[in-house]
Amino acid sequence: MGELIRDKLPDALTYYESEGLTLQGRGKWRTTECQFHGGSDSLRIHVERGAFICMACGVKGGDVLAYHQAAHGLGFVDAAKALGAYQEDGKPHQGSNRPTPIPARVLLESVAHELMIASIIATDMVNGRTISATDAARLVQTSGRIGYIAGVANANRT
Repeated sequence: MGELIRDKLPDALTYYESEGLTLQGRGKWRTTECQFHGGSDSLRIHVERGAFICMACGVKGGDVLAYHQAAHGLGFVDAAKALGAYQEDGKPHQGSNRPTPIPARVLLESVAHELMIASIIATDMVNGRTISATDAARLVQTSGRIGYIAGVANANRT
């Protein structure tokens, strides 16, 4: 077992930038791309509290720990450990390591978006067009995201 040490959670602005997000704007709420559904400017991040919400797909959470859980498919304890904010007490952990369930609507919208991208690139390939390195990389990313979404959907069913 153990406990979360909230004071050891990383600073929100530093954390989100370390996750590769570029935060736009100047206020407490900043805008960035949504890694959950691939939107370019729909995720809002509160740079003081770490809260996040996507205005398109609806994914949301109250702090960097919640984001880390959702973005990396981790349970509470594993996410807290990964962020260096968990102190072991020597007792075995009895809780679940399952990720927080993502609503089915969000999963379906995300997979629909990824399939649209894959179908556009596939159509270009079928029509004999040479795809760019950027498109090839995006197709690989799309394939990975669809696989991830399928895994999340299966985890949500158990």
